[in-house]
Amino acid sequence: MRTDPTDNGGLFVGRRPGTAPTKYRALPERGTAARRRLDRLGAHGLLAIEIVISLLFWGPIPAGALWLASRVQYWGANVGVAILVAFIAMIVALMGGLMILKRVDHAWILVRRAAGIDQRNGAMGRVFAVTAAVCAIVFAFWFIVINGPGSSSFSGQGG
Repeated sequence: MRTDPTDNGGLFVGRRPGTAPTKYRALPERGTAARRRLDRLGAHGLLAIEIVISLLFWGPIPAGALWLASRVQYWGANVGVAILVAFIAMIVALMGGLMILKRVDHAWILVRRAAGIDQRNGAMGRVFAVTAAVCAIVFAFWFIVINGPGSSSFSGQGG
């Protein structure tokens, strides 16, 4: 029936553009072993790029936004303007990174399918979650052990 929610993307009035169910073609014909190895190597490379981009979200992008804010404040702007600049820069960088990450993830799916693996879902969510967990553990170690409460560098004693 035409009004079945699974048929029209969940809308009873008709299908919105881009909401059609994904229909995958059959897996490509198995090429040579060398070509499949090359495709798998390319997939590993794309996955490494995804990991690097995901790691950027947990340190370099926020640090770069804070550095930019410090430069804005150094040039004579007040603190509120510097915070606004940092916020805008960080949001733009994070959204841009997510756009790139989504495209790399889609390419990863296509390369895996070309390698003969029936890949239908991307790895972006898992990669993002694992990098978040790893960075949280590294930050907690740094915060508690390296720069802990008894750190001599910030004890307030003259040196």
